[in-house]
Amino acid sequence: MVNIQLGRSKVVRRAYGIDEIALVPGTRTVDPDVTDTRWTIGGIEREIPIIASAMDGVVDVDMAVALSNLGALGVLNLEGIQTRYSKTSTVLEEISSVGKTDFVPLMQQIYSQPVKEELILKRIAEIKEKGGIAAVSGTPAAAIKFGEIISKAEADIFFVQATVVSTEHIGPTGREILDLKKLCREMEMPVVIGNCVTYEVALQLMNAGAAGVMVGIGPGAACTSRGVLGVGIPQATAVADCAAARSDYEKQSGRYVPVIADGGIVTGGDICKCIACGADAVMIGSPIARAEEAPGRGFHWGMATPSPVLPRGTRINVGTTGNIERILRGPALLDDGTHNLLGALKTSMGTLGAQNLKEMQQVEVVVAPSLLTEGKVYQKAQQLGMGK
Repeated sequence: MVNIQLGRSKVVRRAYGIDEIALVPGTRTVDPDVTDTRWTIGGIEREIPIIASAMDGVVDVDMAVALSNLGALGVLNLEGIQTRYSKTSTVLEEISSVGKTDFVPLMQQIYSQPVKEELILKRIAEIKEKGGIAAVSGTPAAAIKFGEIISKAEADIFFVQATVVSTEHIGPTGREILDLKKLCREMEMPVVIGNCVTYEVALQLMNAGAAGVMVGIGPGAACTSRGVLGVGIPQATAVADCAAARSDYEKQSGRYVPVIADGGIVTGGDICKCIACGADAVMIGSPIARAEEAPGRGFHWGMATPSPVLPRGTRINVGTTGNIERILRGPALLDDGTHNLLGALKTSMGTLGAQNLKEMQQVEVVVAPSLLTEGKVYQKAQQLGMGK
């Protein structure tokens, strides 16, 4: 890898985002109907390598069930509105109707309401009673506080999520620090950990016992970490680095740990490129928030930074474009790559000659900054397709 002299005191390397790369067709093609998109996480097999983000505007009980039925997965945030309020409709309506300047103080007020253990039990039970996969998430602090409750509720899979996680954390004297290795060993269900963006941290999380590792800091549509904190690595490079950690860890341990690209993924093409960079699946928020069934009423907001004094991410108006089945499985009504995400993946795999996700991870990738603009002058001028 070529190092770049940033200045006399600093040498840096170039990192690439999803928009800067393109996938190269090989010497064969495959009929999309015979491509295999199945993947497994924590012993749970899914047909669609898509996880809906653990955000209040994206996943509630009914959405988690719908995603399960369609072959995907939805993660319920256990520090969100669903576990702070027994009745959420009024709160969600307030979030969707508040003005831009009043959004941040409103969110700080809403999320100051304490999480209730009885609602954690209730929400997990509701998902399971309706036949869904009970995938839930919480910050490291929530894992310490509510770990026993989550185990008692018999959730199917637990996502430990923060803007950044690591196996080495220095905290204030007297405050309990989450031991990730102990958590993975003692929880009654598989534990997925994130987020990270480097080879070294991904390898540490795998060694700690993670059932999956989430990759991405700051690329999400509603995330403000890069602006507020200045932290992050563009997704293409981050995913490729963490995928290398997965391969090395599998050679050392014999255990395969899926890598999940989380953030900055809007279209079917974005999903295809993340998998080609080495991801086993993707976690997406705004594309799912556009579903008629989404709790956010056409809005999407960040959840990763639970600070009472910093912004909790911004709120964006993504609109409503169709039901969740249309978004995941089609038929597509839009020309911008945000409908029929599974169909886009299968067609791309067929075009590239990849019969399954393992082969998709091996396709040729090139740096292509003009990929999304070359020859698209009319689409851009008329705000159509890739010009939107």
